[in-house]
Order: sequence, then structure tokens, then C-alpha cells
Amino acid sequence: MRAFIFPGQGAQAIGMGKDLADNYKSAQAVFDEVDDALEQKLSALIWEGDIETLTLTQNAQPALMATSLAAMAALGEEGVGVEAASYVAGHSLGEYSALAAAGSISIADTARLLRIRGLAMQEATPVGIGAMAAILGLGFDSVKKIAEKAAQGDICQAANDNDPSQVVISGHKEAVERACIIAKEAGAKRALMLPVSAPFHCELMGPAAGKMAEALDDVEILAPKVPLIANVIADDTREPTSIRSLLVEQVTGSVRWRESVEFMARNGVTEAYEIGSGKALSGMIKRTSKEIATFAAGNAADIKTIAQQLKGSL
Repeated sequence: MRAFIFPGQGAQAIGMGKDLADNYKSAQAVFDEVDDALEQKLSALIWEGDIETLTLTQNAQPALMATSLAAMAALGEEGVGVEAASYVAGHSLGEYSALAAAGSISIADTARLLRIRGLAMQEATPVGIGAMAAILGLGFDSVKKIAEKAAQGDICQAANDNDPSQVVISGHKEAVERACIIAKEAGAKRALMLPVSAPFHCELMGPAAGKMAEALDDVEILAPKVPLIANVIADDTREPTSIRSLLVEQVTGSVRWRESVEFMARNGVTEAYEIGSGKALSGMIKRTSKEIATFAAGNAADIKTIAQQLKGSL
């Protein structure tokens, strides 16, 4: 069994997806559809812009989705559809890519939702108030207790449970800085403040969750062609009503990626294909489960290799 997985913010790179668009008409059509939906030449920014502008949350989120969906379109052109997977999953914004790939939300609607999500998350907290940090070498339960101890009346929460050795915390800047000190004293290998523009996946994102609830109310959500392993429950669902509420909850809730990978392994997944830019999720999977082999599907050469591999086993 296999899963198609979709990267989140941080995987963006200038030039991502250009090779796909140059080699597959269907991939170019995805970028065109996103450009039209946003009434912006986002593809030009992705391929020819500067990384600082691309990294702005409202640009990075739809850009990464467009690249992932272009890779899915290229796989489709090679004869491999999303039904080749038993599950789809994505890290944070990648959950939207996963749903679009599985036919649950249209590409145009997904692009518009991610633009709204990016802006709402950026505007939820004034710049400089919030922060995030990666704690390396301690497990989730330990980091959760450290975050609670560091809060001292502020907000400090475990935001991303990425793998057994990497947990990201989020909240008020002073509290996150206190947590880094406590984590090092508790034996963390490293505690790194992250270069992010807002404190994602914590209670400070409450205003953004409200805006996403309104935006999602106006969007048609269908049952995905294959089950989604959702971030905030680390379990699978195909129920549109559930998906709608989980996407709202995801804005302030923890990304339970380690548990999602453990769910895959428990349910027979032996191959995970990272669809889109980068290999960050593959690394997290390798550190979580020895049972799951990982493959990158980010350029035309990858697509051809994977298509041959999968068509031989379908």
C-alpha cells in the first residue's frame, strides 16, 4: 500500500515546478488555473521572482499547492492517478494540496482558500509578537510539558509533532524563548528559533480560524477519492462535513505528523510518495518508521521513474 504526501511551508524554492510545466501540458495548465483563480501571475513569481516575496505566507501557500498539483497532473498524464494511493496526507497547508489531489476541493477553490489562509494567518498576530522554534532531541510529551511550563500566562504550545526527534513550538515570542532555554536544560540537542513571520498552529491564530470557517462555508467539498489522514486527528476521513471542520481546527491545532505516519505504518502503508517541492516530509517519515520507503516526485525525471514503477505494480 502507498500514500501520496504533500509538503508544507518551508519547501518553497524559486524555479519549483518549471521543469514539470515545460514537460507536461497538464502541469502547465495547473499553474495557469491557479494564476487565473488568484488574478495574479503567481507562476512568474515562482519561476522568476525572489525568494523573499515567494516566502510571504500568502504566496508560499498557493505556490506550493500549485507545484504539488502540477506534479499530480504530470503523473496523471503518465497514466497514474490519485487512486494509485490508499491514503493522501499533507503537512499543514499540504492538507489542502492533498484534498485537491483527491478531488475533494477544486484547484481554483484551493488556491483562493490558501491565499485567504495565508493572509489571515499573517494578520492574526502583529509582527514581532509571536514566534516559533524547533526543539530537537526531545519527544512530543516532553516538549509539550516544557511549553506549558514556559507559558507563564502567555501562549506557548507544541505546534508540529514532526517526528520522534523534532517538535516545533509556537506562541508569544518571550514564552517561546523561555521554552528554548528550558528545553536545552532538559537535554534537547538544539532549540532553534525559526525564521517565520507568524506563530502558526497555536491559539494566537484564533482570528485566522474564524476567517477560514467563513471562507470554507462558501466552498464545495466533496468526498475525496481516497481517504485523507487529517493533521489534527492523525486518523483518516472521507466525510466532507468532517473535513470542513478539521480544516478550521487545523489553523490553531497541532500538526500531528508523527502520529499520522504511525497511522500509515499501522494500516499497511509501505511506500510514501512526496508530491511537489522538496524532501522534508520524507526525512520525517524515515525518522518515524522503518517500514515505509519514501520517494520524491518533484520534477519530470522523478515523474517518469515513479510512473514506470507504479504502473508495473497497479
